[in-house]
Amino acid sequence: MRSVLLSLLLLATTTPPVTAAPDVGRADQPGNGRERNQVAAVDPPRDASARNADWPAANLGYPRHTRLRVHPEDPSDRAIKLGLAPYHSLAPRLDDLQRRSDRVSVEVVGRSTAGRDLYLVTLTAPESPAEARRQDAWREKIEDDPVAARRDVLLRTLYKAPVWINANIHGDEWEGTDGALRVVEELALAADQPTRDFLRRHRVHATLSANPDGRVAGTRSNAGGFDLNRDFVTSSQPETRALRDVVQRVQPLLVLDEHGYVANTLIEPTTPPHGQNHDLDLHLRHGYAGGLRMEDAVQGLGHPEAATPEIPFRDYEPGVWDGWAPIYTAQYSMYHGAVAYTIEIPLRVNRNDYVTQPVAELRRRAAINTDVVEATIRSALGYVAENRTALVDNQIEVFRRGHAGEPLRALPDGFVPGFGPEDRYTTEFPLAYVVPVGEAQRSGPAAARLVDHLVAHDVRVKRADRPFALAGREYPAGSYVVDLRQPKRALANVMLEAGRDLSDDVPTMYDISGWSHRLLWGASVDVVRDGPVDVRGHDVAAASPTGSVRAGPGRDLALSLVDGKDAAAVNDLLGRGLDLRRQDDGTIVVPASARPAAEEVSDRYGVRFTAAEQPGGVPLRRPVVAAAVASDELKALRDMGFDVRPVSTAVLDAGFDLAAVDVLVVSSGLRYDRLNAAARAAVDAFLTRGGVVTRGATGARFNADAGVLPVRAVAGREDANGVVSVVDGTGAVDHSFVYAPHWFTDLGPGVEARQRYRDLVAGHWTARPDGTGGQEEAAGQAAVVAGTSPRGGRAVLFGTEPLFRDHPKGLYRQVADAIYRTAGARGD
Repeated sequence: MRSVLLSLLLLATTTPPVTAAPDVGRADQPGNGRERNQVAAVDPPRDASARNADWPAANLGYPRHTRLRVHPEDPSDRAIKLGLAPYHSLAPRLDDLQRRSDRVSVEVVGRSTAGRDLYLVTLTAPESPAEARRQDAWREKIEDDPVAARRDVLLRTLYKAPVWINANIHGDEWEGTDGALRVVEELALAADQPTRDFLRRHRVHATLSANPDGRVAGTRSNAGGFDLNRDFVTSSQPETRALRDVVQRVQPLLVLDEHGYVANTLIEPTTPPHGQNHDLDLHLRHGYAGGLRMEDAVQGLGHPEAATPEIPFRDYEPGVWDGWAPIYTAQYSMYHGAVAYTIEIPLRVNRNDYVTQPVAELRRRAAINTDVVEATIRSALGYVAENRTALVDNQIEVFRRGHAGEPLRALPDGFVPGFGPEDRYTTEFPLAYVVPVGEAQRSGPAAARLVDHLVAHDVRVKRADRPFALAGREYPAGSYVVDLRQPKRALANVMLEAGRDLSDDVPTMYDISGWSHRLLWGASVDVVRDGPVDVRGHDVAAASPTGSVRAGPGRDLALSLVDGKDAAAVNDLLGRGLDLRRQDDGTIVVPASARPAAEEVSDRYGVRFTAAEQPGGVPLRRPVVAAAVASDELKALRDMGFDVRPVSTAVLDAGFDLAAVDVLVVSSGLRYDRLNAAARAAVDAFLTRGGVVTRGATGARFNADAGVLPVRAVAGREDANGVVSVVDGTGAVDHSFVYAPHWFTDLGPGVEARQRYRDLVAGHWTARPDGTGGQEEAAGQAAVVAGTSPRGGRAVLFGTEPLFRDHPKGLYRQVADAIYRTAGARGD
């Protein structure tokens, strides 16, 4: 394979930039399997320039050699059976490379959920600290002053083109690590002149295993049970936050995210709908041309199993493999100025195949897959080498348009072969967004969380130094302004805009298609579309504290549940043994004697206490929650401070004691009709005095089988998802989120609708072929119901997804209120 790489690198000085691709046709392809991937919390406040503590100081040159921690040998590592590199072998192998080569640097850029190191390998010609500082200055100039960068002849000539290879983000898709290692080792050790010349003009960065916990265990998810490749704009997991910081720091021109498994090999670019915030002209031309080059490289391997790679843009129907959501590595990287690809290698070695196929066959498949990974990486490096200047100019232009606030370009039919009306997805950028403070802000903690999250993603936020007016609205000093005249305006907007209802545009979507931080994260955010945006203020490194206690001495205190942080504060106080009360409207009353504790939790969680308007209420204690839930929901419940005991059918059958439980939450893994006799009797006894909260199909079935509330649950279309507008009985919620939605009809005595569906704001929700399950049928129906069970306890049933992937944080308070409401029925 070395001769292939050398020939590609030699082309770098002889081949002009690619500007068009040969004409190709389209062919129908089968759809891809759909699964509910659990991902999901909040980025801690941090300076936008802060970096992982393990990273060397920015003024160091290259190589940056790190003595890596050696992890104990683990004979159970699932990669071993496939003849691939077990995780524990990576550190010794990388240490050896660092000893043998002055072109390779290894840094630990984070740790996994289970505490394993995340390695970033950088390959480049040695740089003095001064040379490295110059490269960093050029990278910043490209983002901060793209007009000057475009005129800088030295930058366009000497800037080292960065490429980022991400491997093994799904733990049971192993071979990306091994294919990347092959290229890393050759670039580190090859003695030929073309390799030396290449590394003088490029930096190649590789995160060798983005999910080491999953690699060892042979699971798609990380140790917390989350799909990391659905988490980028939420960045709930330590692994995803580390990768987010890598893409900011590296600012790659091209990204490869190595996955498996799609027969023949899949190479992006995607089918429509393309993300409507992307400067698609700056991504698609190189994306398609580079994809065709990778196709040639894979076919050149001579493996029959990889003889006909699939390029979704060319070969699939719209929606089968879309580029809409910013939740994936590749689509997220595009918002940082990269041409990005998801690669799916061809031969399945995971899941059932891992168990049923002979070892020899698994290793044969893994070897072919590793060849394919290697070929795509080599081809991509060759493409960057040939088109280096064009790709640098491409990234400069992405950021220039952002600074200038220019509208997205209208692209003609045939922009690349096959481009047509079905590919046109664009948005109109507003001038700015404002996150107000003071009385106009529904939740101070939610506003601070949103601002910190934006800053962590390299979105520029300004805090006003004095009161100001925008678009006819008055705002107090301290309010936050996101002016979209900034380099990563597309990333800011994809987080803050509402999104789009795609139901009439494409027949299907690969995954979720709505996620608005503005509508789902609980903060009040205004959209500014008219007038000048000229607000005097300073750039935000972290949001200002929001906690306060506004009540005179000796007064009881009141806390309204408007955010999950409020629930965390309540559970903290309850955990201290304080006597709290819950009033009919959900307000939590804290006695005046507990003011010091209230001041402490106010500062910790950023919540606001006011003077209690009236005394009394039902005594409240910290509920013990038995939860049969998905991983994202378990995390959210624990983040709110609930005492959660995971349960399932098997756990209850094994004799789990429900005597100390106040509330049973059911959304996954529990079937009443499959419990053994003793477990069913225990659940029946619990239902006479304990509370129940359910969600989704599993929760609806549990309610029906156990006879909790007299309602009929109706299932919407199984793949329907997105942001919906709702009418909420409390008036506190305007929007919710759905995935495989349900609604409730035939409400019996003692049952009330607490929330009703209106319409879909953003996402994809169509009816089934028989006309059932669509959003029109759901409109006006009960999305959340509550009542007293004929069995004795209280219950709340959700047809929405208030904790989905740890993302819709503004909805968490609904679940907290449901738990307090149902637990309160015991009165003891």
